[in-house]
Amino acid sequence: MRLSAIDLTIIALYFLMMIVIGIVMKNKAKRSKDNYLMGGKKLPWYMLGLSDASDMFDISGTMLLVSMAFLYGFKSVWIPWMWPVFNQVFLMVFLSKWLRRSNATTGAEWLGTRFGLSDKGVKQSHAIVVIFALMLCVGYMAYAFVGVGEFLEIFIPYEVVKDVIPFLDYNLDSLPINSPEYATALIEAKNTTAQFYGVSICIVATFYSIIGGMHGIVLADFIKYMIMIICSLFVGTIAMQHLAESGIIITDRMPLGWDNPLFGKELGLNWDTILPEATKKLESDGYKLFSAIVSMMFFSGVLKSLAGPAPNYDCQKILSTKSPEEASKMSGFISIILLPIRYFMVMGLCVLGILFFKDLALSHHTDGINFESIMPAVINKYLPTGLVGLVLAGFLGAFMSNFSGTLNAGQAYIVNDIYLKYFNPNADRKQVINMGYLSGIVMVILGIGLGLLIKDVNMIFNIITAGLYGGFVCANVLKWYWWRFNANGYFYGMLFGIIASAIPPTLSVTGITNYFDGTRMLYFFPVFIIIQLIACILGSYAAPATNKETLIKFYKDVRPWGFWKPIHDEIALTEPTIEKNKNFKTNMLNVFLGISGQILLTLLPMYLILSKWTSLGIVLALFFVIVLIMRKTWWKRLTDY
Repeated sequence: MRLSAIDLTIIALYFLMMIVIGIVMKNKAKRSKDNYLMGGKKLPWYMLGLSDASDMFDISGTMLLVSMAFLYGFKSVWIPWMWPVFNQVFLMVFLSKWLRRSNATTGAEWLGTRFGLSDKGVKQSHAIVVIFALMLCVGYMAYAFVGVGEFLEIFIPYEVVKDVIPFLDYNLDSLPINSPEYATALIEAKNTTAQFYGVSICIVATFYSIIGGMHGIVLADFIKYMIMIICSLFVGTIAMQHLAESGIIITDRMPLGWDNPLFGKELGLNWDTILPEATKKLESDGYKLFSAIVSMMFFSGVLKSLAGPAPNYDCQKILSTKSPEEASKMSGFISIILLPIRYFMVMGLCVLGILFFKDLALSHHTDGINFESIMPAVINKYLPTGLVGLVLAGFLGAFMSNFSGTLNAGQAYIVNDIYLKYFNPNADRKQVINMGYLSGIVMVILGIGLGLLIKDVNMIFNIITAGLYGGFVCANVLKWYWWRFNANGYFYGMLFGIIASAIPPTLSVTGITNYFDGTRMLYFFPVFIIIQLIACILGSYAAPATNKETLIKFYKDVRPWGFWKPIHDEIALTEPTIEKNKNFKTNMLNVFLGISGQILLTLLPMYLILSKWTSLGIVLALFFVIVLIMRKTWWKRLTDY
């Protein structure tokens, strides 16, 4: 891989700027606990939205999206429903407002507003959420650590730095090139180099995250996202120029239906005569019965979305907004600022990958081509000097955004939900800030330590997301919409959900199952839901209902819709003018419109880069109609329940 002096200078200047931001923001962050962890709840919603979008514009995810666009074409817009990308729509429409009205600092602290602070079940529920959140944070930091190291090693390989950094010299010259010993030593040298890069980048990210607090994180994220916008526009434009100059009709090189987002019962993309390796990849991915898979992704995605945000950086940014209305605006802004920009880059890299596929130096797995290497291969070979450095600075900034956002969330849980709750409730400002520093350092050490110990971080990442997130759903849906659901039910729902959904991934690690092959994990989801639902209901009825005072306050503050009639009637005895939240139908209409708008925003840059002007015009017209409708049904009604 090539990196010129200009590219390296750009990257160095970027990191220097991040360090300066940490120093400049240090005094502002030290004013109070809320200033440090939440920016004093004074940051504008659009800045927090940019910061959250910046967290989501990561290296690994973009590599995956480029490979999906290459293999699945326009049908790839549906695959992110697996995560699900449309959870931001549910947050935008109603859940961000409901969450922000709690005035909590963390997701675990929020439980006190729903279940109170007195009984044993509340303490258990609080504990399991804190454990869940910290495991999630450490896992994501380890994943990010390994990912950024491997990415950098592609651009600055071991061979370039072995003579500069003494401990990276593995004396490979003394071994026969074709010997097994040479191959083993080379792999070890590359792994050590990747770990060295990971540690170095983590130290810089830790500095501005811990020292600068939320103010530093948001400002750094804003600068990074401006860089990514510039990079995306350049990459997409370069792809359009190459496509126009080549005179090639891109769809002639791809399977029939590649440029059509619509689908039938089956996927219907035949790569057999074009690229047999792609056929093998599609078979292993398991998307042949595309309608069934998309339906299952939508079902699981809706439940995950109804549960609200997981206790990570997304939750933290919502709680950091000025008001419930600004929380909704922030969540809506994320899709608008993220999807078109990100997919303009994704589709640009994909088109360049298609045009020059035979010339790309792609990496390989034991079972064939690693299609995720299309992105770095294209960046290396077909982007001009200077832009390569800018793109790398942007992606390294993406790593730092994700890393620092996760770190900030972990610090918030340790400071608020462990230190202040159990050890030093009367801590002064200086003690709180120092504990923030210490907790941040501990989190980084744990994350890097796990990353150093784990070779196959993708499996660990899948265990966290499929296991922990699988156990997260049911209890966190019921907490919003059913009055009789209590802390005891929450604890047992979370506990049994996490245990049950962790069993298949654990068996997969030991080789007993092939849980992570293709879309197999989707088939387990209904089983997890049934186990969680039983645990939630039995746990709830095994203990008294949450005290009426807590439920009444929660209902009056948050104003949820759902099964809250007994509480509403109780309030009506003393406040006969109280009204129910009757926005369910309007909320569901806005959710439908918002998800449709997300799909259109994703298709917009894809049609633009391929110069499909008729389709582009239709997408713009439909999106404009959605904007007009939602201006009336959502924007103008932000102060409603």
